[in-house]
Amino acid sequence: MAERDDDDRTEIRKDFRDAVNMSPSELEDWLETDESKAVGDDSDGESTGHYSGRRIVEIKRKTVDELTEDDHDWMKKATGYVHRHLKQGGPKQDVETSKWRYSLMNWGHDPCK
Repeated sequence: MAERDDDDRTEIRKDFRDAVNMSPSELEDWLETDESKAVGDDSDGESTGHYSGRRIVEIKRKTVDELTEDDHDWMKKATGYVHRHLKQGGPKQDVETSKWRYSLMNWGHDPCK
């Protein structure tokens, strides 16, 4: 992948802030719940979404100057996941306790906020 310029990185950070609406502490608390651990693909003991949530907490706690290209890649991946999942639409009932919401929350987005 080609090196990004500052404008690209700025846009990625803006999109990430818009998509990830949970604070690091909210996300950490959520990731400790049984509901969080019960959703997603689980090939090696931890789902991709659960791992992503931990990674998002790390990213959100960094300053802009501390962010790496890998961090920007992950922000872009998280933003894409949130946007795709939201387009699928959630359940018509019981959104608050749905696996759809729980999966999004693992990626740092609470659709009920």
